[in-house]
Amino acid sequence: MAVSDLSPALRASASSRAHPKARPGYGKRSVPEQCPPPGADFTLLPERERHIAGYVDALPEGAAMDIKSLARSQPLYGQMAVGSALRALGVAGHLRHVRCLSGEGDQVRWVTRTFWSRTAHDNEWWTAYLAAEEHHPAPQEATEAVAPAPVEAPEPEPVHVPAQPPTLVVPQQRTAQPQPGPTPAFAALARLGRTDSRLALSAADCAALEQAAAEWFTRGVDADYLTHALTAGLPASVDSPFGFVRRRLHDKLPPRLPATTPTTQATPVRRLMVECTECGAPGRPEAFRDGLCRPCRELDPA
Repeated sequence: MAVSDLSPALRASASSRAHPKARPGYGKRSVPEQCPPPGADFTLLPERERHIAGYVDALPEGAAMDIKSLARSQPLYGQMAVGSALRALGVAGHLRHVRCLSGEGDQVRWVTRTFWSRTAHDNEWWTAYLAAEEHHPAPQEATEAVAPAPVEAPEPEPVHVPAQPPTLVVPQQRTAQPQPGPTPAFAALARLGRTDSRLALSAADCAALEQAAAEWFTRGVDADYLTHALTAGLPASVDSPFGFVRRRLHDKLPPRLPATTPTTQATPVRRLMVECTECGAPGRPEAFRDGLCRPCRELDPA
């Protein structure tokens, strides 16, 4: 049975509240230079890609674009099919996954965005657009409201309290000091198995890999970035989660950012890296073609 990606029911489903919104700064972002919606969109794409493209195109700005959310919100295709469709749409020139390091001074964070275009663009257009995007703040960052300064309340008038007779103080039993909680690196590793069961680590595994994961945090990334880098593009089965995570911690270690000087601490910091739609590896826009890194392009039989 053929599926029409332009049916009113599909667009209503994509525009409804059933599809979740991403956190501020994440999710879908439409690019300029798009043609208006014609009577038949994405007609040259295969049926599955045509359906997913029509659904994504109807989503509002800031909608969640991760594979699980897209598969959960529409019943026709599962996570593997949605992931393959997104990869094909990247090759066709409709989307790019991008990670941006955004903030001011030492207050920086990695923001993941999916740039979407109804009109397919070639690699040169995407490279030029993303290079220009790196130097412009995102709408969510430009419109953040500044919290008003707190108003100091007047000091209350002193109240006279009658003197009380001394009370007998009973010594209390000494309580044990609370133990410090896990480090952010240990906690991120411990949560990997809950994000994807193929990377379930034991407590001993997390302790052994904690120092390697902590090095990522010293380079300005957060737990979400680390989790995404370790879980993106997993094979069907992982025989040794410990060895697999240890290898990715080494191979995908992000670059260290240059130290900021006092004159540039107030300058907005924006680093932009395109994410491979197949394996999730980050890199500069010019290093990608059709949304794929070089190793994935070499493995692609097309």
